[in-house]
Amino acid sequence: MITDTGMWLRRFQSAPPSSTRLICFPHAGGSASYFHPVARQLSAVMDVLAVQYPGRQERRHERCIDDIATLADQLTGELLPLADLPMAFFGHSMGAVVAFEVSRRLLTHGVSPVTLFASGRRAPSTTRNETVHKEGDQALLAEVRRLGGTDLRMLNDPEVVSMILPSLRGDYTAIMTYRCSPGIKIDAPIVALVGDNDPHVSLDEAIRWKEHTSGAFDMQVFSGGHFYLNNHALAVMNIITERITSA
Repeated sequence: MITDTGMWLRRFQSAPPSSTRLICFPHAGGSASYFHPVARQLSAVMDVLAVQYPGRQERRHERCIDDIATLADQLTGELLPLADLPMAFFGHSMGAVVAFEVSRRLLTHGVSPVTLFASGRRAPSTTRNETVHKEGDQALLAEVRRLGGTDLRMLNDPEVVSMILPSLRGDYTAIMTYRCSPGIKIDAPIVALVGDNDPHVSLDEAIRWKEHTSGAFDMQVFSGGHFYLNNHALAVMNIITERITSA
């Protein structure tokens, strides 16, 4: 089931009335459907909504947004009307940064998520010299294969690859050109979640998320790489449920 939530959000399961809303932000190249299992598991206790960025699935004919600030600006306008209920944010990889930037913008409207779950991403003010977004298609696809999390059958299908490459390159451009000054904080508590063998996030880089909140901070470390959550989905969803229901 997908209910009508406009262009930017997808609701795959109905939720009980007066529940917290969990907004899920996908990784680079990802889509709302990645969070279908989360909706199936958690919709009995919260309203799960997944963000659908332009340039993929049913929005594939739209131009991708290759700038985090622009993406966050547009999403803030979409989420403000949903602030009638408490919101929590879960973002994986690029999605963690988008969720953080949306949280910053919502704060100027007096709105703050009850918790930001930042998964598989180093803290906003940490930087690396990453240039794969400037390289050829094969280099970009090789990076996706290296990280795992994507069905290799898709990456071996030329027709599928031709459809996903524009959004993939746009997302990689957005996240690899993103910069955040040290000391930028949100009010929301932050829970960082990371794999202990993630090539894109060291534990030192992940723990620095604590520098970006004036609220509580916690970090949970799992075995695995960038897509550690594929093997620890139940544990991650238990953490989400526990934190939200106790907030």
